[in-house]
Amino acid sequence: MAENETPRNLQQPEPVLDLLLHNQTLDEPIWKSLFRNLDDFFFPKKLPPLVLTSKPVPVRDIWGFYNYKGRGAFGSTVIHILALAAIIGGTYLGQKMVKQIVKPKETVELIAPSDMPTLQASKSVSGGGGGGGDRDKLQATQGRLPKQSMQQLTPPVVVVRNEHPKLEVDPTIVVPPQVHLTQPNLPNLGDPLSHLPSGPPSNGTGSGGGIGSGNGGGVGSGEGPGFGPGHGGGTGGGAFRVGGGVSAPKAIYAPDPEYSEEARKAKYQGVCVLWLIVGPDGRPHDIRPARTLGLGLDEKAIEAVKNWRFEPAMKDGKPVAVMINVEVSFRLY
Repeated sequence: MAENETPRNLQQPEPVLDLLLHNQTLDEPIWKSLFRNLDDFFFPKKLPPLVLTSKPVPVRDIWGFYNYKGRGAFGSTVIHILALAAIIGGTYLGQKMVKQIVKPKETVELIAPSDMPTLQASKSVSGGGGGGGDRDKLQATQGRLPKQSMQQLTPPVVVVRNEHPKLEVDPTIVVPPQVHLTQPNLPNLGDPLSHLPSGPPSNGTGSGGGIGSGNGGGVGSGEGPGFGPGHGGGTGGGAFRVGGGVSAPKAIYAPDPEYSEEARKAKYQGVCVLWLIVGPDGRPHDIRPARTLGLGLDEKAIEAVKNWRFEPAMKDGKPVAVMINVEVSFRLY
């Protein structure tokens, strides 16, 4: 045995890990535990006073009132004001940079109501005419005329463009019912004077609605809601044109038109051309713009020309109705 070695019987015993809970109360009977708990409840033992060894340390109150008078509050206010100004300025500049969408100019044809009937309601005497079309490449096909009436709500058509209208109204032409017209016995509408008895359906090469090569919502080669060569409704021939033995009417009373307030503010000037018929009595009828100016000047021109008086056109020594164009000038002096 070495000198430094310790005998095995003299070495300290190794510690033993004991995880079991040792309690004296676990070994005592239940009745003793019950009496002991009752004794502690009714006769509690006095414990020595508690001695505190810790001391309170003052801390900063984080829920206190904010000091708005400091430099930080002033700087925050200035930053908020500058941010608000930047937002307002950006909005204003954005509106300036956005491209303005201009609504396309709409041209509305103005027609002054006539003061005299376009056709005499008689069985033997009639006058006027009409025509139409929708700018088709083919001539209007042959067919029968629609119902005759003194008022037209829907012009006649061969080819229906709108198959489901909101309000269906029977087509008519402006011809007095007393005038009896000879027309072919055909099931479809068309132009009785057409040279195409058959072929692809067509409304004709005219314009303004209706059927034919004229314009105005009627049927035929004339102008107006009537039928056949002529003008202004009815049938049998209407107003003449200057030339071919027809003299031109002369204006004998032509007051200047008034200026519209809108055109006056814009300092707008120009010439408005009106198409009209001068009757045998020298009065203008069926006035409509041929070249417009806008800004309310077209309406002012029509109002002025309605008061004009003419020396009527003559043919074979008799006054006749004639179609002419007149110029109405607007000048700021």
